[in-house]
Amino acid sequence: MEAINEVHVSEPGLVVVDVAAADDETAFAFHAALAARWATTSVERTTRDPGQPGVRLRCYLDLRQPMSPSGAPSAMA
Repeated sequence: MEAINEVHVSEPGLVVVDVAAADDETAFAFHAALAARWATTSVERTTRDPGQPGVRLRCYLDLRQPMSPSGAPSAMA
């Protein structure tokens, strides 16, 4: 995976998540669980590192924007 860009963690509440999973289905299921709770970037594919087992996925979260149970951003008072 490429290096983490400083802008991705430039403020408190911004998170870079690197996932290692056995397969695409597991990696995407984990991303979906994160996306149900917080604002995340979309992901379209996983990567494979030659000579390493499984797949990898990177996404970016913004913990400052909690999601409501319906999946829509909650209103901030």
